[in-house]
Amino acid sequence: MSQASIAKKAELVEIYAEKMKAAASIVVVDSRGLTVEQDTVLRRNLRENDVEFKVVKNSILRRAAEKAGLESLSEIFVGPTAIAFSNEDVIAPAKVINDFTKEAEALEIKGGAIEGAVSSKEEIVALATLPNREGLLSMLLSVLQAPVRNVALAVKAVADNKEEDAA
Repeated sequence: MSQASIAKKAELVEIYAEKMKAAASIVVVDSRGLTVEQDTVLRRNLRENDVEFKVVKNSILRRAAEKAGLESLSEIFVGPTAIAFSNEDVIAPAKVINDFTKEAEALEIKGGAIEGAVSSKEEIVALATLPNREGLLSMLLSVLQAPVRNVALAVKAVADNKEEDAA
């Protein structure tokens, strides 16, 4: 192996270690068996959600995971591996990939990491069932508005009663 090749691999390890450290969530999949069309659709869906999706050699991913402090993630870097990174939305990679597994059974979630903690396949799938950030904010807003709405209805009911009593 040439010096240039070793240097290139070391550079890739550094790049992916940084991506792993910066990622809000990482989802590792086995995409073996996807058709070209399915792969294209999956990549487009991920890109639309600001998720980076790459097929990378397992040896590079193992070294990068060790550098990023995600050593136990190395266990799932076996066989054909593709990795999805999201720096902003924790839920996006899991949601897009999990939804896509319903259309393309060949796609298999292996595991991943959520905010720096290694996660199992089951945890990734559970994360995928949560609403996205906007959905969570909407739910929070409705919960916060409920007491104000109830107070407003109570005040209106009291005012209506006073009007009836006056009449």
